[in-house]
Amino acid sequence: MDGIVLMIDEHKNIKRMLVVIRKACLDIIKEKEADYKDFEMMIDFVRNYADKHHHGKEEKFLFNRMIDEIGGPAEKLVKYGMLVEHDFGRLYMSELEEALSKAKAGDEEAKLDIIANAIGYTNLLNRHIDKEDNVVYTFAKRELSKETLDEVNAECDEFEKETNRAGVQDKYIKMLEALEEKYK
Repeated sequence: MDGIVLMIDEHKNIKRMLVVIRKACLDIIKEKEADYKDFEMMIDFVRNYADKHHHGKEEKFLFNRMIDEIGGPAEKLVKYGMLVEHDFGRLYMSELEEALSKAKAGDEEAKLDIIANAIGYTNLLNRHIDKEDNVVYTFAKRELSKETLDEVNAECDEFEKETNRAGVQDKYIKMLEALEEKYK
């Protein structure tokens, strides 16, 4: 298994969810009732597929090795770029969850915060994914030793097998497909 190719493939699924999130926000602007359950599923997808599953691999298997083996430029790119953006994404989801709670309790103005945080997240992640696909991963493949890349691949393979046995990938791809069907 090529761990970096896998991460690029996961980005495609994440980008599909970003389209869904934007369409759900557009529905609110069009004065349709916000479907809070759908937004909760979107948060679940982001937290458990995009963050825990995908970012987990980057943070545990790839980024630390880039810093250790490549040093300076990788440290700046990872610590002050990618990891900061991962944290911003988590903040957007936390704020989105809080806005949903307020809106469900009748706070009409909280719908603005739903849209602001959801769209902020989609904009952040679209740019973030482009940087990873076109800069970070290319840099890693070029600069990391074959042995290190083999280790990343082996760890990604084992991680995928474990999460596949737990049904993680199937659960979130089915969730994504259901939401895509609703938000065509």
